[in-house]
Amino acid sequence: MENLHFRSAKAQDLQAIWSIIQQAILRRKKDGSNQWQDGYPNPEVLKRDLNKGSGFVLCIDRLIVGYTAILINDEPEYKKIEGSWVTNSDFVVFHRVAISESHLGKGLAKAMFSYIEDFARKNNIKSIKADTNFDNPAMLSLFEKSEYRYCGKVYFRGSPRKAYEKVIE
Repeated sequence: MENLHFRSAKAQDLQAIWSIIQQAILRRKKDGSNQWQDGYPNPEVLKRDLNKGSGFVLCIDRLIVGYTAILINDEPEYKKIEGSWVTNSDFVVFHRVAISESHLGKGLAKAMFSYIEDFARKNNIKSIKADTNFDNPAMLSLFEKSEYRYCGKVYFRGSPRKAYEKVIE
């Protein structure tokens, strides 16, 4: 897609990011999912992402159409996996993937996955780990299509999540 780019989120992006997250929260609810129905994520979580430098936006020209948080080796819950990871070395982890309601179905989440892989490569990291609810078919399908391997269960706020890993070149 022309004019598509991925960049670090800035404080002035917070309102647009929160709007996209709110749309995703409602979408999860309409789909009958329990994911993101407990007050998470919220603006405070997003502000922490931005303050840590881990928030990233996907843009078409100057319009923010997607959001995710990307961290390196920063997910304590992953140490308690019920199962096993493919690798035990450095990893990139991403959370809070959301695409604007008006831009769904255009392959933007898949494009975001490619940008996350580029981020990992730029940091000389060969492993990407992520998780999602058992009742999030869109993300589960994206993990499968993007060649992520199912590794087991992790828990967040008492809820089990499917954990995935992809080893990249």
